[in-house]
Amino acid sequence: MLPVERQKKMIDLLMIKKVMKMPELKEELEISIDTLRRDINTLAEQGKLKKIYGGVKLAEPKFGEASMEERMITHLDEKTAIAKKCKSFIEDGDCIYLDSGSTTYQIAKYIKDKRNLTVITNSVPVILELMNSAVELIVIGGKVRKNERSVVTYDYLFNFHQLNIQKAFICASGITMDKGISDYNVEEALARKKIVELSQEVYVAADSSKFGRNVTVNITGLDEIDYIVTDERADEETVKRFDKVRTELIISSE
Repeated sequence: MLPVERQKKMIDLLMIKKVMKMPELKEELEISIDTLRRDINTLAEQGKLKKIYGGVKLAEPKFGEASMEERMITHLDEKTAIAKKCKSFIEDGDCIYLDSGSTTYQIAKYIKDKRNLTVITNSVPVILELMNSAVELIVIGGKVRKNERSVVTYDYLFNFHQLNIQKAFICASGITMDKGISDYNVEEALARKKIVELSQEVYVAADSSKFGRNVTVNITGLDEIDYIVTDERADEETVKRFDKVRTELIISSE
């Protein structure tokens, strides 16, 4: 296994377990203690993890939210599985919304073969992915958030109510049973609120690390969300809780 592959696997493990001891990491990665120390030092220098007594933990993002570049490669297998599952709900002739997020971007890769599909989006990566396909693209106009590669807009810039969205696929940075879904940025949250209001069906595409987190800005409660599509690492307790709400939890797998 190449160093970059080992280091990615280490970050993925820490995303799930939060804190890990050196012997546990050594066993999981099947490497020597010297190799493990070198990988840890590399990731620590990059600011991706923090050394603690006897082990390591993930470094907290300086401003709360990880960069888009980091999110594009983190939990990639899970996001790919989620995207493929979401594709199964998209039919020929649909008009859908694809949000500006690393998981919804993956969906764009798998829908190019759909016939008469219209995609409304505020995501620059989604636009670039679908630019040379047969998919009809409608781009929401407004202010460009360069770090997020997204466009945020307001009622006075874009007439949201002219949109006829059958299925919206949105992202979330946090999901809890009592508060619903949340995000770090106010402008992104406002755009998502509008899309949730206007869409006939709302899908949240989010990997299992988002559960149990309630971040800066609330988007909406679970009562406004029809489906949450996540990966098979979602814990049993989380899955059971969805038996008591209207939102259907859908588990994706490769």
